[in-house]
Amino acid sequence: MVRIGAHVDRDDPLTHAAARDAEVAQFFLGDPQGWKGPVLPENAAALATSDIDVYIHAPYVINVATANNRIRIPSRKLLAGQLEAAASIGAKGLIVHGGHVGKDDDPQVGFDNWRKVFERLETPIPVLIENTAGGGNAMARRLERLARLWEALDGFDVGFCLDTCHAHAGGEELADVVDRVKAITGRIDLIHCNDSRDAFDSGADRHANLGKGQIDPELILGVCRAAGAPIVVETPSDGQAADIAFLREHL
Repeated sequence: MVRIGAHVDRDDPLTHAAARDAEVAQFFLGDPQGWKGPVLPENAAALATSDIDVYIHAPYVINVATANNRIRIPSRKLLAGQLEAAASIGAKGLIVHGGHVGKDDDPQVGFDNWRKVFERLETPIPVLIENTAGGGNAMARRLERLARLWEALDGFDVGFCLDTCHAHAGGEELADVVDRVKAITGRIDLIHCNDSRDAFDSGADRHANLGKGQIDPELILGVCRAAGAPIVVETPSDGQAADIAFLREHL
């Protein structure tokens, strides 16, 4: 059976996972909007030996695609530090958003910058690039851009995280999105299973609990079934236990 869990607070991931009956715990290693290096939870040793599968989400500020050196260079450094820290606690992967280039930049600059990351980066655990909901010059909102990114990363062992809210808000139909993604990446390593508070192709990254947003729950279940990958709900915390129970009942 597919393992199912939630994105939880970093103060005590094991306790939060237990409260949700979660088999998977995803969390940040610090401020998701900050540039400071990773900070391990106090119970890091217990995490490494627990039966909970751990995934780390890299800070949102990371944008290794950008042509702006003042963002790209610190992003690479922060990504490397996050990867090393995540590996030290036995995480199964580090999730990072695909990023974007400026509105007047050639997107090929972003794809080339991503390739440079993997040419220089030690990857003790998989880096899972996640599709994003918005951004007019994003690397991983539209699947045609994702295809160009994967072409640039040919030869590297790069994983993929599919977010259902991001796909919906980003303008990609969920009915066949798993097949279309796998045709590009060859793999889906993790599902971020989220409903969307906003409309299809809105570009808005706002998550809702399952059945409480604008995505037909059957479409979300179809993505989870087709992907066959571990699942993390990143929905509002009060409803996460119910979301996990819903998935267990219907998958």
